[in-house]
Amino acid sequence: MSKTIKHFLFGEGHLTAGIALQIARGEIPGIISEASRIKIRKNRKAVVHIVDKGEAVYGINTGFGPLCTTKISKEETKVLQTNILQSHSVGVGEPIAEEIAKLMLILKLQSLCKGYSGIAETTLDRILWHIDNNAIPVVPCQGSVGASGDLAPLSHLFLPLIGLGKVEYQGYTISTETLFQKKGLQAITLGPKEGLALINGTQFIAAHAVQVIAKLYNCLSQADIIGTMMIEGLQGSVKPFYKELHELRPFKGNIHVASRVRAFLKGSEINEDHIDCNRVQDPYSLRCIPQVHGASRNAWLHLKELLEVELNAVTDNPIIIDEELTISGGNFHGQPLAIALDYACIAASELGNISDRRIYLSLEGNTGVPKLLMKHTGINSGYMILQYTTAALASENKGLCFPSSADSIPTSLGQEDHVSMGSIGARKALTVIENVEKILAIELLTAAQAFEFRKPMKSGKILEEIYKTVRANVSFATKDRVFAIDIEKGIEMIKNQTIIKVVEEVIKKEKLALDIEFLDEFESY
Repeated sequence: MSKTIKHFLFGEGHLTAGIALQIARGEIPGIISEASRIKIRKNRKAVVHIVDKGEAVYGINTGFGPLCTTKISKEETKVLQTNILQSHSVGVGEPIAEEIAKLMLILKLQSLCKGYSGIAETTLDRILWHIDNNAIPVVPCQGSVGASGDLAPLSHLFLPLIGLGKVEYQGYTISTETLFQKKGLQAITLGPKEGLALINGTQFIAAHAVQVIAKLYNCLSQADIIGTMMIEGLQGSVKPFYKELHELRPFKGNIHVASRVRAFLKGSEINEDHIDCNRVQDPYSLRCIPQVHGASRNAWLHLKELLEVELNAVTDNPIIIDEELTISGGNFHGQPLAIALDYACIAASELGNISDRRIYLSLEGNTGVPKLLMKHTGINSGYMILQYTTAALASENKGLCFPSSADSIPTSLGQEDHVSMGSIGARKALTVIENVEKILAIELLTAAQAFEFRKPMKSGKILEEIYKTVRANVSFATKDRVFAIDIEKGIEMIKNQTIIKVVEEVIKKEKLALDIEFLDEFESY
């Protein structure tokens, strides 16, 4: 995650996924800077001037989409903006996670505070109030095609501004009317352009992408650690991770992963014990960890770079440069993130795919550990069925990997004739990553089980401490039990970044200087 700062200046500061999450989690406040307020007020005056002139400008004094040639009178421009929030609130499905909805508010506020959207300062202050007071609008998960902005979800997000919709507040879902009664608030009257500015943009896609970045980072970091523990448990070779090999094919991700694995194996008695064994080479799931994990790392890095551009962009339409220049363009189109999210979705799936292969390999009984990772099988099935679960999850992920951005269905009577479907891709990517968390949890359990059979030999300091932490949560299995309980504990460790924290603690305590290349680039967001 990004380094913690004292506060963030909306419209002026450089927003990252990490900073957005810190604001969403109440770790740092967000403030609309005075410099941004000056730009916002100036831009708002430009919109008022356009209305007074009466010259037709899309979304200010015209209808929307195919109604762009329908002129709206000066008196009706305010009604138009309220109507658009209501007519476009057509989302269906379960509500998105509260944190994602809060991220949408944060990302939208950043975009609007750039001062090119014609929004009123009072409207922005009300959005900031919702963020600061954790009064988070309820937003259905389905209904956006990710093109003319995330219209439906953003409409639901901002219904509370005009006194409609529902919010999550203090652990309850309540109507906006009830919230207003509790807090003594009144609905806002939107002025010209404001409704359109609120609902045009990619914040549904981008908010999901923020979580993709954070969750996939956790999976990538832990997959390297767990994969290394499995190498130890199955007595795999360290040679495929030599620096000399990866300098000959210097993909950043590959080099980074290989250097991490070498660092985790440093000082291992287990590795030294079989350094001259007659096994020529390991299966791909061990030997090709740098190539597979590394490729997924590269995909993550690409999405991170693109998302950071998007988080600091103006993505609504039209853009108000000044009184004389308004531009109807396509900055709301989700394609730049849609393709990258599909790429990240595949990258996440592959992380789970190779993890499942390592789990299967650990059960075969050909690597010096008992078949099914248990000495007394027959009456006991051992870890056999845990791999059924990872196979099911890996297969489900493959089905979810069809790229949403490859599809397009025209909308708005053909005015919007190419759409990104990035909203669907973003949701799918998160589902895949959540499945990968479960796969990695099971690999952590099987790797620890295999690791135990190497005792009394010791691994390096980091892996030894990780092993102790796993054992503090899940005991060694000598006979069958309800493994679902173990799996739940494993999932909790993955989601809570337990083993990442162990690595950080050991490095700090032992004052280890790990020679890991590209560390900052791949470990901050």
